[in-house]
Amino acid sequence: MGQTYWKWPESCWLSKEIDWKKAEKVTAGVDVGTTSAQAAILCDGELFGYANIRIGAYFKKAADLVITQAMGDSGMTLKDIGAIVCTGWGHRNADYAAKFIDEVHCHAKGARFIYGPEVRTVVNLGGQTCSAIRLFDWDRVRDFMMNDKCATGFGRNVEMMCDYLKVPVEEIGKLSLDVNVDPEPVSTTCYAFADTETLGLFRQDFRAEPLSENEVYASHLFAIAWRALGVIGKLQPLDVGDVTVFKELGFTGGLAKNPGVTERIERELKVSALKSEYDPMLAGAIGAALLA
Repeated sequence: MGQTYWKWPESCWLSKEIDWKKAEKVTAGVDVGTTSAQAAILCDGELFGYANIRIGAYFKKAADLVITQAMGDSGMTLKDIGAIVCTGWGHRNADYAAKFIDEVHCHAKGARFIYGPEVRTVVNLGGQTCSAIRLFDWDRVRDFMMNDKCATGFGRNVEMMCDYLKVPVEEIGKLSLDVNVDPEPVSTTCYAFADTETLGLFRQDFRAEPLSENEVYASHLFAIAWRALGVIGKLQPLDVGDVTVFKELGFTGGLAKNPGVTERIERELKVSALKSEYDPMLAGAIGAALLA
């Protein structure tokens, strides 16, 4: 088999310091998205274990597998978990969940866990959708906005382009930043137009001054960042005038790991996003576990 270019590495982890059998409260959150699934298990509010897997053709299989991998070899079973909450597009496939909660509240709650209580604006960059969430100081959602265009693609689109261009998804973001000046973005209407234009940029006769490979990557990722900026810009203004984006900005979702998108959003907003040791893809699952 050849190299896989589009797929982020799967992962799972179990704490060696927490004894779940001594915990007063064990909860779990499962986020079944369009391209990946995550599960997080908390013991008295502390992260005990997690799993992050790729979704195949069956959401039900992914929902069952991800929670099993999160429990690992700890000896824990579903019966030992006090409450399980599921979120994401495929949330109904987790028939073991006690309840289901929308992605907005789960990612908001998870972002507070990942980045700390200071985060005020959360941008969730998922496989098919993008959402921008503004939080009150006291851990509540003030307002939010989601993309309203069809076929936006977002994270999945980047994966497809990596497969077409044979460049690893972990590297395309950094390569796109290795340019002197960002070229104009390709189409920001939808990913179908963007893909066609991006591939056309490799033709020497497409432009009077052909772009380098890194510049082509930059043009494509800039378009995705620009679509996300359109969502962020629709957040309800705090006052009359332009929307205020708090400097305490946190990214969640798979595209949060692509600096070619996130750093361009930061540049246009003139802010520096908060950093964390946690995988931003776990935000939805962690938030669901906190809300269980």
